[in-house]
Amino acid sequence: MSARLPIELRPLSREHVASFCRLVVALAEFEKLPPPDEVAQMRLVKDALGPRPRIEVWLAFAGDDPTPCGYMILVETYSSFLALPTLYLEDLFVLPERRKAGVGGALLKKAVGLAHERGCGRMEWTALNWNVNAQQVYEQRLGAKRMSEWLLYRMTRDDMAAYLSA
Repeated sequence: MSARLPIELRPLSREHVASFCRLVVALAEFEKLPPPDEVAQMRLVKDALGPRPRIEVWLAFAGDDPTPCGYMILVETYSSFLALPTLYLEDLFVLPERRKAGVGGALLKKAVGLAHERGCGRMEWTALNWNVNAQQVYEQRLGAKRMSEWLLYRMTRDDMAAYLSA
């Protein structure tokens, strides 16, 4: 178990771009997925820090360490039924050596606080079916409800191209 250290959360800045990209690669490895290549990493940075940001990135720093140990990506969607925005948590990741030290909890609390502060009608995210630890945190500590009546569907770029050319 990691020792509890003071945790500071900061929006992504140019200074920490390389560290952010390393964290995204570490998440891909944790999820057993191919990591973003260099071109995709450049798009991530542009989408976070460009003139028209598409994603909001927050970094977590533990103690006096100048290198971030975790991150989250947020995007805003919209509920037509509530007629309110929804804050969607795309990624939340903490390096293994900083887990159980309050970093993930601090990131989650920040996300919930931002959603509430911005007048969002809800906050949503997904969890992999094998990540039981995350599911327990979401359900038992946060009081989040698992949505079983909705199924997630996805089309890749190749799927979209095939559909559009048919």
